[in-house]
Amino acid sequence: MRQVFIGWGVAVKRKVRKFMMRLTIYFPHPLLHVRTSHNVEGLLFIGNYSIIKKHYGGVFLMQKNSYKTYWNVKTLVFMALLVAMQLVLGRVLVIDLGPYRITVGSVCTILAGLWLGPVAGGVCGLCADVIGCFIKGYAVNPLITVAAIIWGVVPALIKPLYVNKGKTGKTVGICLSVVLTGILSSLICTTAGLVLILGYNFYAIMPGRLVQFVIMMPIYCVLTCLLYFSPVTSMVVGSVTPAVLSKKTV
Repeated sequence: MRQVFIGWGVAVKRKVRKFMMRLTIYFPHPLLHVRTSHNVEGLLFIGNYSIIKKHYGGVFLMQKNSYKTYWNVKTLVFMALLVAMQLVLGRVLVIDLGPYRITVGSVCTILAGLWLGPVAGGVCGLCADVIGCFIKGYAVNPLITVAAIIWGVVPALIKPLYVNKGKTGKTVGICLSVVLTGILSSLICTTAGLVLILGYNFYAIMPGRLVQFVIMMPIYCVLTCLLYFSPVTSMVVGSVTPAVLSKKTV
């Protein structure tokens, strides 16, 4: 009787393995919005003893003893490139006037969130701020670090509201999300960090920061839209999705 149960278990195990090798999973992804041939929006995964780790804004898919990793190494490579670009723009090519810093480095974090999801955008902002502090010899300011994370998270969270619209609707959505993020990040969190931790006088620096905000926000919006609607977006999004998909929309 024991041998019968063992044989039955082995047969069931083989059938389960065979089924898993043919299993196709459509996992909805509201940020990438990849459309398959079956008109199902999401990412197409072919399972083979896969370990799926969910996170808000994307899916990490790792396969045991397999070279097919759709959201792992390539995503990290693009994140590292965006962090490096932000370090150059935010720590080298920058006009630093104490409480006023003229830079476009945050555009890299915004694009990381729009291209790779809010988690990736937040991680890019965090890494860029912490590494930049080490490079410049500053102490890490927690509120300014939170502000850097917000640049990557908020635009990506707002993206599902306009991603299905036309180019004009997407442009308006991106611009509004960038302005909202600037208010939360630059005017609120960064100013709070300068006042509460670095000791600046709120009434002394706030007028200048308002002028800086009015000048920089249009530049941020223009650069973000130009890069988002450029071929770079198709390259990044196409590189982190399976090659079996023929049609991709951003």
